[in-house]
Amino acid sequence: MSKTIQNAPMPPWIEYSACAVCAVSGVLAAEGKRMDLFGAVVLALVTAVGGGTIRDLCLGVRPVFWIQAPDHITWSLVAAVGTFVLARFIEIPSRALTLADAFGLALFGIVGTEKALLLGSPGVIAVLLGIVTGVAGGILRDVLRSEIPWVLRAEVELYATAVGIGATVFVLLESYFPPSESHRYAAMSVILLLRLAAMKWKVRLPTFQTRPKK
Repeated sequence: MSKTIQNAPMPPWIEYSACAVCAVSGVLAAEGKRMDLFGAVVLALVTAVGGGTIRDLCLGVRPVFWIQAPDHITWSLVAAVGTFVLARFIEIPSRALTLADAFGLALFGIVGTEKALLLGSPGVIAVLLGIVTGVAGGILRDVLRSEIPWVLRAEVELYATAVGIGATVFVLLESYFPPSESHRYAAMSVILLLRLAAMKWKVRLPTFQTRPKK
C-alpha cells in the first residue's frame, strides 16, 4: 500500500511542539543522574531530534530536518533551559516525565509517518518510520543515562505499540478516505489516548517466558 498524501503541509507548530515536549522529557530524565546544565541540555536535544534524524537518514533526506529549520533546536533549547531552571525552584511531579513523553510520542509518531508517506514510502514503511520517529529519541536518551530504554522494559505500558496503532490508523485514513487534515489529529489522539489509558490501567504486552522444564 503506497500513496502520496495530498493534505495541506504539516503546520510547523506541531513539530516545534513535539521537539519542546521531548526536550522537557529529556531534562526531567536527568533527575538523579548528577548532571549539570550542559548534560541536561544534551539529553534534551538528543530526545528532541534523535528520532527525526534517524528517520530522515533512512529516507535519504539531506540535510536533516533540524538543519533545514534550526527553529527546532531553538524551541528545544528554550524548553530544556526553562525546565532546568523551573526544577530548581519547584518540585516537578515524577508523572511529568511520562506525560511529556506521551505527548512527544503522539506528535512525533504522526509527523514521521506523514513525512514518510509524503516522500512516497509504502504504508508499512511509513508506520515503521513513524515508530522510529516517536521512540528513537527516547532510546538514545535512556542509553546516555545508562538505563534500559523504556521501549524495551516489560513494566512500561503500551509504548511503541501505541505509536504503531496510531500510525496504522493514519495510513488507513489516508489510503481509503478523502484527504483531510483531521486525519493527522485523529491519529495523534489515538496514540495519546492509548498511551494514557495504558498508563492508567496498566495495560502491557505479554512478557517473554519459556516453558518450565519438567
